[in-house]
Amino acid sequence: MSIFSFFVLANCASDDNITRLETSLISTTYDLNPVSDPSVIGEARIIKNEDASITVKIKLSGTLAGQNHPASLRLNTSAEGGAVSVSLTALNGETGRSDTTFNTLDDGTDITYEELLDFDGYIDVRLNNDTPAMILADGDIGQNELIGVSKTYGLNALDVPGISGTAKFSQRKNGEALARIELVNTIPGEEHPAHIHINTALEGGVIALTFNPINGDTGLSRTNISTLDDATPINFTDLMDFDGYINVHLSTTDLGTIISQGDIGVNGLTGDSVVYDLSEVAPSGKYGTATFFERENGNALAVLEIENTIVGDSHPAHIHANDLATTGGILFTFNPVYGDTGTSKTNVIQLDDATPFGYQDVLNINGYINVHESASNLGTIIAQGDIGVNVED
Repeated sequence: MSIFSFFVLANCASDDNITRLETSLISTTYDLNPVSDPSVIGEARIIKNEDASITVKIKLSGTLAGQNHPASLRLNTSAEGGAVSVSLTALNGETGRSDTTFNTLDDGTDITYEELLDFDGYIDVRLNNDTPAMILADGDIGQNELIGVSKTYGLNALDVPGISGTAKFSQRKNGEALARIELVNTIPGEEHPAHIHINTALEGGVIALTFNPINGDTGLSRTNISTLDDATPINFTDLMDFDGYINVHLSTTDLGTIISQGDIGVNGLTGDSVVYDLSEVAPSGKYGTATFFERENGNALAVLEIENTIVGDSHPAHIHANDLATTGGILFTFNPVYGDTGTSKTNVIQLDDATPFGYQDVLNINGYINVHESASNLGTIIAQGDIGVNVED
């Protein structure tokens, strides 16, 4: 065997030993997600060394050769931002890697691996020192880690067509929540304020929580949620049971224009719905559907959509007892169908006599719907249809 071959084998054996040693050590891995560049993604592995020191090994894909990217372990969540707690070794753009070993914070405070797993912090990698605001990737660690439990709600376009998206709430290890709002067709250069309000969107209500504004260039907003605006504590579980909705506004100077909106918590939609046909009553030329959407709390959102309505008109609508053939009295009153849009939206919680009435009751009711010409001409029915048990599956 040549001396060269011996050294090659020796070095390979040494590398294998290091790999085996690292694999055997206690460690935790956190995701690092793209921020300014969607191609930059990776992970940070935190290792407990045999001498009780800590090594943070960052590995990213999508970085460029010739670049050195500053990396830091910072206080708070990535959504909040915070001061540098540990200055990590700059990441090599060619390899996408950075290794840092330490046992104290930058201020000299001792820290252990176990303490870091409960640390209120995050790791970020930035483009360079000249543009410190440009973050390539970041990820929450310790008590801020996302545990994989989340709930996503739809945000529908309202006053400005085409601006819609989602609000995703993710649970942290400490019970708090990360709110990520993501919209399409937002306005470049604009900031869109967003809030959680009390009640359903149909009822309206006061602001309970203020999100970080949505960046019009990216359509994104990230907010850490631990308290309401009045300092009342709220966590992920509380949000799932919250009686509220989200409004996204055009701008700070035009809060009256709501660009996107959606119910959340107990008002969120389960995905179950039923559609009933509303047929023309000759010779109105008007027909459509009544769709009932189930809410998380068992109530329902009723949406009537009628074709060929006339701008300026308003059409009362009701659920009546019995079927179309036998007819009956009014059981439930919808919000009127708005002639400009042909649409009516109503919360379904109880009948007109205050009897509880939710989504499952809609499916089992012996009833039908009438849509009338106007409040002054209830005798003229423009569209109607059987619902509940009166409709064959």
